[in-house]
Amino acid sequence: MKQRLVMVGNGMAGVSFVEQLLKLNPNRYDITIIGAEPYPNYNRIMLSSVLAGDSSMQDIILNDWDWYRDNRITLHAGESVTAIDSAAKQIVTDKGAVIPYDELVLATGSLPYMLSLPGADKEGVIAFRDIKDCETMIETAKRYRKAIVIGGGLLGLEAASGLIHLNMEVSVVHKHGHIMERQLDWAASRMLQDELERQGMRFLLQKQSNAILGDARVSGLRFQDGTEEAADLIVMAVGIRPNVRLARVSGIEVNRGIVVDDYMQTSAANIYAVGECAEHRETTYGLVAPLYEQGAVLAKKLAGIAVDGYKGSVVSTKLKVSGVHVFSAGRYADGPGTKALRVQDDLEGVYKKIVFEHGKVVGAVLFGDTSESSKVYSAIRSGEDYSGREKEILFGGAGSPGGGGRSASPIDLAAAMNGDEIVCGCNGVAKETIVAAITERGCVSIGEIKACTKASGSCGACKPVVEALLAATIGSEQVAPVKEGICGCTPLTRDDVVEAIRRMRLRTTKEVMHVLEWSNPEGCSKCRPALNYYIGMLYPKEHEDEPESRFVNERNHANIQKDGTFSVVPRIYGGVTTPEDLKKIAAVAEKYHVPLVKITGGQRIDLLGVKKEDLPNMWKDLDMPSGYAYGKALRTVKTCVGNTFCRFGTQDAIKMGIDMEKKFERLNTPHKVKLAVSGCPRNCAEATIKDLGVVAIDGGWELYVAGNGGMRVRAADLLTKVKTEDEVLEWTGAYLQYYRETANFGERTSEWSIRVGLETIKKALANQEDRDALNERIHVALGQTRDPWKQIVENDDLRNAFEALTAPLSIEAAASNESGAAHNEGGGQA
Repeated sequence: MKQRLVMVGNGMAGVSFVEQLLKLNPNRYDITIIGAEPYPNYNRIMLSSVLAGDSSMQDIILNDWDWYRDNRITLHAGESVTAIDSAAKQIVTDKGAVIPYDELVLATGSLPYMLSLPGADKEGVIAFRDIKDCETMIETAKRYRKAIVIGGGLLGLEAASGLIHLNMEVSVVHKHGHIMERQLDWAASRMLQDELERQGMRFLLQKQSNAILGDARVSGLRFQDGTEEAADLIVMAVGIRPNVRLARVSGIEVNRGIVVDDYMQTSAANIYAVGECAEHRETTYGLVAPLYEQGAVLAKKLAGIAVDGYKGSVVSTKLKVSGVHVFSAGRYADGPGTKALRVQDDLEGVYKKIVFEHGKVVGAVLFGDTSESSKVYSAIRSGEDYSGREKEILFGGAGSPGGGGRSASPIDLAAAMNGDEIVCGCNGVAKETIVAAITERGCVSIGEIKACTKASGSCGACKPVVEALLAATIGSEQVAPVKEGICGCTPLTRDDVVEAIRRMRLRTTKEVMHVLEWSNPEGCSKCRPALNYYIGMLYPKEHEDEPESRFVNERNHANIQKDGTFSVVPRIYGGVTTPEDLKKIAAVAEKYHVPLVKITGGQRIDLLGVKKEDLPNMWKDLDMPSGYAYGKALRTVKTCVGNTFCRFGTQDAIKMGIDMEKKFERLNTPHKVKLAVSGCPRNCAEATIKDLGVVAIDGGWELYVAGNGGMRVRAADLLTKVKTEDEVLEWTGAYLQYYRETANFGERTSEWSIRVGLETIKKALANQEDRDALNERIHVALGQTRDPWKQIVENDDLRNAFEALTAPLSIEAAASNESGAAHNEGGGQA
């Protein structure tokens, strides 16, 4: 008969322990898990990526509902344990359930530490710990502007970064003189702060909070020095404390955490503790790697396998803070008897510090470049004596940058790692687990390893190490090319899907998902828009566009703003308008009480703050084409005045821009496309940072491609030089159609060009016949387009469909990179 194993807590550390137990002895226990949150196990580390719009709530689920069912685990979600009767060996929940156990595991995690400030109970004062906090931030960002994050540690910076991505103004308050002082020394901290300030974060250092201001809702924060800072939202991220309440009221020994021995046994028989709630040898851990190591020991213990016991962990942190790679391990601070090797490159934003004591590596900080992190961590754990050869750690065998020595390759470093060393901190995957997946389960690609082990499946920072382990285990020549599906619903790549649509002449997204055996028959927010685009690109005449498969901004034909209103941008060709159109726009703005009228960076007029219900009538009154400021389509063609007025102009840039805009407007593309025409090499229209830019020269035109003026600035590459305006249109049409046919959906031209190569693009467009064929196909596609608002305002059925499709947005939709995006004609959002 199976024994009864009950676990209190459904978080990352506890469920990782259960996963390991199932691998070691899957038939020993009937397992019951009680989780306070109404969700399956999810990756708490990835909450910041949800705030940033890089992931949805679904994306961060580690073990879905099916996993519990498939492993015959009884899950009580949204339920809390209120008492443990260790004598009767049973627990009681807040819903009245009495559950007996033979072995009980406490994985209750930790609680956010909330400062006991006056006013801390006001609306708008929260922690950043779970999905509910994440949802609160997303909802708050729709209505309010200013946020304060108290705490300049890792959690606080992640919260602040997410709020910036939600377009809030964020100030980080920290009582210390530099941020992340527990992981970084002053130099690395200063470099990180400089980078975060460039991203828009503001810092108030050496500030002690005194009181939270406001009536029912927070309005600001007062400091002990008497100064104040306005705020609509305050996020406390000042630390965590082990959640020991249940253990304490049940008579189990508690210090700072639940006291455990080397086998994770508490003071009570048959009761164990693991994770952030546990205290081992007077130490508690808040990072995931030690918690997974604890779980591995407990899994072997309860599986009946001999185990040496848990001896504690060397704490290391490898993470990515707002796009910056950071690694910290051991004792990084200078102290008596220590010596440090430092390398600092302010130009490249790289800082490395290795701390030695008696010739042994005892700590390190790596900022900007963490490629040596595995080697450094192994050196700390092994205790190897590097006396006289300390510089090998960073510079290879010769001991100095110019000594001619060869640094160890990533494959060599991966091969030298200990088997129990954690590679994927997000999911607690050790090297030995990855190697077993390769040698025992036949994984020969990153995608297969991710599917088997979850390594590299979250933040992706460990992907280079996983790749190196794969190459070290089976040899570089045996590694399968990277082939990842277009989303989690299918293993098929973009090319696989497009080829299948073409070969089997599939016509709807439902048909594609059914025929190609999507794992999720309804698809997801990634694949539905992509399939809709690919079908339309291949069969423009036959395809009937599916509005339900488009992003929310495209369904509304306007950009949703953070307060839930919309931004409307009519088409103004080349930035040239007329008094009649200006009067029309002014009249509409007055009629619908538009709160803000703005000239955009794309030389158009933006009407901001429009109510959703006013959109159809507003477009009808405007009677102007949509500017597609919301779509994956041609957005704008920016122009200077050219030789029409400018004394430096060599060509008519205005006419050229208008001709291009009128020819290609309404063209659906894999991502937004921005064009520009400059009338002389002075380039006032900024043509060399556009998806396609045209620069006039004496006797002709230069065409530049694949530029980007957004978050990741990229100068455009010269594609060709032509003599006539007709040739400009010919090359532009061929280039755009080649991009339409070969790019991944959601891929900017700047990313696409790097992936396929400029020479490949030039070769595809080199022959007249090939350009003619591409232009013929783009002509067919353009022939099927019509301004969507013309159709909606003239057709009652379509109007009703629009109203159905623009129903109130869910939290998940509002968090997506499309629905939350502010209008960005100035190029501020890549």
